[in-house]
Amino acid sequence: MDLFAQENTLYVLILFLIAVILSILINGLFVKFSHTLGMKNQAGGNGDIVRWASTSKPAFGGISFFILFLFSYAVYALMPTKELLINKVHLAVLLGSTIGFLIGLADDAYNTKPLLKFSGQLLCAIIFLGAGIVIDISPFRIFNYLFTIFWVVGIMNSVNMLDNMDGVVSSISVVIIGIILAVSGLNGHFDPFFIITGGGVIAALIGFLFFNWHPSKIYMGDTGSQFLGAFLSAISIVFIWNFRDAEGPFIQIKQFIAPLLIFMIPLIDTITVSIRRMLRGHSPFVGGKDHITHHLAMLGLKDNFVCITYLLLALIGGCLYLFLFYNNLPAKYMNPIGIGFFFSLFIIIQLMYQKNAHQHKIK
Repeated sequence: MDLFAQENTLYVLILFLIAVILSILINGLFVKFSHTLGMKNQAGGNGDIVRWASTSKPAFGGISFFILFLFSYAVYALMPTKELLINKVHLAVLLGSTIGFLIGLADDAYNTKPLLKFSGQLLCAIIFLGAGIVIDISPFRIFNYLFTIFWVVGIMNSVNMLDNMDGVVSSISVVIIGIILAVSGLNGHFDPFFIITGGGVIAALIGFLFFNWHPSKIYMGDTGSQFLGAFLSAISIVFIWNFRDAEGPFIQIKQFIAPLLIFMIPLIDTITVSIRRMLRGHSPFVGGKDHITHHLAMLGLKDNFVCITYLLLALIGGCLYLFLFYNNLPAKYMNPIGIGFFFSLFIIIQLMYQKNAHQHKIK
């Protein structure tokens, strides 16, 4: 709590503004000096991200995320706190996010095989498990471990798949991290490490958006999406997954409301695209222009408005959960409201897909 005493508020805000300025400067340098290195093309091969835009651009934005993450971690390490670098959860988030960054960087540089990327994602999950970052949804430890691995790998792939249109992933990630930090505050769990590093990543994303907003000058690449996926999966487990009644039943639906609402956009997009591709006999991991973003564009929305629509939906989902959480609604009210909202949006998306069915065939 000492970090967030009133006299330290200005200090934290200054650090956040410095991080935003650094992000703008770093990405500005990448745009200026990286005209060819790290270009993302439209090849659409196995594992490639097929983007809505047709122009190849530098995919170095993710490097700025990692630099600002390390900067934030350094600020935290220099603070007069007893925990410093010995907290295993903090170290696991640092190491897991670093591995996410490295496997994304390798994929951007060498277009690595999907199995190698999956192995790196699995390693991130194992590191989190080793530090006790586990989703506790049942009395059976092995089931909890498997579900945690599924969540970490799933979010890392989901963020990667969602990075298909200017500004989408970066803006939604700002909302997700902000909502998770807000939940931690409402829960009284003020952890300086997560507040500072989470704020640093938000600052990095805001600075990046200056260059990634349509028409973008730079992409985050797998370097950014894999880093974000690892970081988001870790903080979501720490702060929003384990609201479980000790005396409750084996499966508690209330426990799933926060992830469903806060990660609503990436979850709906990944589930929809994966199922529909498999029904057509295609691999879910082969890129295509059949995401929700693409269908909104087919309905006539310009790229900026597609991103704004996503941003508003993410805000609505996150704020709805904050309302439910803050008012401490019992499960009999929270469950139908949260699940009802999620599946209502899911059904609307499926209807939109049907309307555009003749436009999204993957050859």
